[in-house]
Amino acid sequence: MPDTGYILAVCGVVFAITLGLRALPFAALKTLRESALVKALAVWMPVGILGILAASTLRGAILADPDTAAVACLAVAVTAATHLLAGRRTLLSVGVGTAIYVVLVNVDLTSALA
Repeated sequence: MPDTGYILAVCGVVFAITLGLRALPFAALKTLRESALVKALAVWMPVGILGILAASTLRGAILADPDTAAVACLAVAVTAATHLLAGRRTLLSVGVGTAIYVVLVNVDLTSALA
């Protein structure tokens, strides 16, 4: 069994490293707020995330079931429209687009129209 002093020293080192690593982003935050790069990333990252999500969804949907390609494209269009019209709220637009996709894939439109 290790000595009590050794265990306390290890815990102290682990505590200091963890505290330092968690405090580092907050210490750097002040200088990053004025950065042009951070401001540009704040504008373009949500659009990039939505683009990657849309491409991944379309690829997966088309490869899994080519018959649902039109439904997937419609859901992506609804997601983009919701994002632009609802004040660029990413979670809202992704949620609405996902709901539209799930509903349209699970509803048999031919029997609904007949």
